[in-house]
Amino acid sequence: MDSKDKDHILSLKVMRLTRPSLFTGLSVGCDARDLPGDHLNAETRADIAVPPGLHNTGVGHLLLLPQSFGNIYLGETFSCCLCVHNDSNEIIRDVAIKAVLQMSNQRAVLQMSNQRVPLLGDDEDEPLHQLQPSDTINEVIQHEVKDIGTHILVCAVSYQASSGEQQNFRKFFKFQVMKPLDVKTKFYNAECDEVYLEAGVQNITSGPLCLEKVELEPSPYFTVVSMNKISTDSNSLVFGGINTINTHDTRQYLYCLKPRPEARASPATLRHATAIGKLDIVWRTNMGDRGRLQTSQLQRMAPQYGDVRVTVERIPSVVQLERQFEVLLTITNICERSLDLHLAFLGGGGGSEWSGVSSQTVPTLSPGQYTSLTLSLLPLHTGLQTIAGVRLTDTFLKRTYDYENLAQVFITRDKVREKGEV
Repeated sequence: MDSKDKDHILSLKVMRLTRPSLFTGLSVGCDARDLPGDHLNAETRADIAVPPGLHNTGVGHLLLLPQSFGNIYLGETFSCCLCVHNDSNEIIRDVAIKAVLQMSNQRAVLQMSNQRVPLLGDDEDEPLHQLQPSDTINEVIQHEVKDIGTHILVCAVSYQASSGEQQNFRKFFKFQVMKPLDVKTKFYNAECDEVYLEAGVQNITSGPLCLEKVELEPSPYFTVVSMNKISTDSNSLVFGGINTINTHDTRQYLYCLKPRPEARASPATLRHATAIGKLDIVWRTNMGDRGRLQTSQLQRMAPQYGDVRVTVERIPSVVQLERQFEVLLTITNICERSLDLHLAFLGGGGGSEWSGVSSQTVPTLSPGQYTSLTLSLLPLHTGLQTIAGVRLTDTFLKRTYDYENLAQVFITRDKVREKGEV
C-alpha cells in the first residue's frame, strides 16, 4: 500500500510482513511417441523450480514472495512495515510517525464506539527523526488480531519543512479479519454428575493448519480429563504425532468434566452450574505462522432433576438369570427445603422384578442431604434389560417422581464368575 499527498514532500508506504509460500511449478509432459516428442519433457527438466528427480510432481523447492496483501485471520499476529521516504532535496526535521488500529466490528457497534489500539508513536517522549534527502525511516509494528471484521490502519506523519512550517498528513488502510476456525460443541450430562463435551474444530482457512494444542480450560466447578490420547499415561494423540487438518476438514475432540469435591458437596450449586470452560486452540500454518484462539465460556443446558434426585451408585454389569442381585441407590435432596419422601416399587422393568417390601418411608432429608439404600432385584428375562419402576412421593406437596431408566444390566443364562473365583 503506497500513498503520497501531492502537497507533501514525504511519501508513506505500508508493507505487510508475511512469510513466503512454496512455488508450484508447471508439470506438463507427454509420451515421447506423441507429436510434441520430448519438447515438453525437456522444458519441465529445464525448469529451475522442479526438484531433481521429481519432474512430474508440480511441487517446487523454491520460495515465492507474497504477491498480494493476503488473508488475515483471527488469532494471528498482524505485522507490517511503515516506510516514510524523503522525496525532496531538503533536510526534513522533527519527523514523527503514529499508527493506530481502528476496529469497527460488531462489539464496537454495540458499544456505540470504535475500538482504537495505538501501535506506534503513542509515547510523548519518543525522539523525533531527521531525514536527509532520499533517506527512509522504517518502523515495524505487530499486533495480535483479536476481533473479526473491518480493521482500519490509520497512519499519521508530521514533520517540519525547510521553511519552518509544521506539516502533517494522515492515510487510511483498510483490511478484513476473517474467522479461521469453526467450533461446534455438544454436551451430554451423565447421571453421575459428569459432563461430556464433544468439540468439532473445522479449518475454514484457505490452507492446511497444524493444530498444536486443543485444550479445555474448565470452570471452577469441574476438573477435565482429555479423551483424545491413546492411553491415560501417554501424551500421544489419537490423530498422530503431527495433527494436520486440511481446508474444510474437521477434527473431533472429546473431554470428560468431573465435578470437584467442593462442588459435589453442594448439589444445588452444581445443578445450576452451566459454565463449563473455554477451549484454547493453538495452530501453525504450513509456513510456521502461529495463531491462537480462545472461545468464549461454553454453556450447557442445566439438567432438570426437580427437587429430588436418584442415582445408581453400584450395580453389577452382568447377572445370572433367576439369581437375585443388589443395587445401591442414592436419594439426594437438591431443593431448599426438607423433604419427607415415600419410596414405592412399581416393577423392576421388562426383565426383572424388585424383591422385598413393596414400599418404605425414606428418612427426612435436609437441603443437600442424601441417603443410600440397598435394594434387591430378581432377573426374569435374558438380554440387556433396563432397571426401572421406582417412584418417590413428596408427602407434603403430594408430588410424585417416576424413574424409568435408572440403569441397564445384562442378564445371561450362564453362571457369572464372582470376584476372586478362579
